[in-house]
Amino acid sequence: MYKHLLVPIDGSELSEQAATTSLGLAAALGARITAFVAEPLPPLPNETTNPGSYARTAEQHRERTEAHAHDALARFAAQAAEQGIPFAGEFRRTGSVDEAIVEAATSYGCDLIVMVTHGRSAFGELLFGSHTKNVLSHSKLPLLVLH
Repeated sequence: MYKHLLVPIDGSELSEQAATTSLGLAAALGARITAFVAEPLPPLPNETTNPGSYARTAEQHRERTEAHAHDALARFAAQAAEQGIPFAGEFRRTGSVDEAIVEAATSYGCDLIVMVTHGRSAFGELLFGSHTKNVLSHSKLPLLVLH
């Protein structure tokens, strides 16, 4: 069956559900987990941006996103260690979260993606988008969607 789960997380309460459920699934299947955090790129400067100010802002953004990713992955890693589940944590800065998730699943050799969804209405998806829906439409791997 499935031996390597990719679990995209963002550190939210909802992604804690993905962590908990995927750990139970991995234990039942004898699978390992790769948790993945996709962090946004720094905002682009505009014509009024001071180059020195932008460099500081971009560096602060990189530091914040790296700390956020490491914190989320460390919490998940601790849970996996408690349960004896083989675990790896990865993060990438990207302009497209959906594409990064699909690419990560392929490059890490995963055979199942486990994601949570906010369960927004069609109007909510129009306003905010749906990473889960986009991953489903672009990935060739099975996707387990938790609600």
